[in-house]
Amino acid sequence: MKMKDCNKKYKNMFPEFKDVIATLREDNPHFAKMFENHEELDKQIISLEQNPVNQINDNIEVLKRKKLKIKDEMYKILKASQNQ
Repeated sequence: MKMKDCNKKYKNMFPEFKDVIATLREDNPHFAKMFENHEELDKQIISLEQNPVNQINDNIEVLKRKKLKIKDEMYKILKASQNQ
C-alpha cells in the first residue's frame, strides 16, 4: 500500500496511533501483514457491497468479522507498543 493511501487510513483508523503505525509497519512484519490483510478485506467488502446481488450475502458478514478481528489484534499491538 502506498504511503499516501496509508495516511488516509490513519485518519479513519486509529488516528491517535499515526506515528506508532508507521513505525510498526516498518519494523514489525506481522503488524505490516495484518495492516495489508485489513486493507484487502476492506476492498473485498466494498466490492461485494456495491453489487446489489450480493447485498444479502453471508460472505460479506464473514469478511466483516474477519476484518474486525484483525483490527482488534492491531489495536492490542498498538496499545502494547505505546506503553513501551
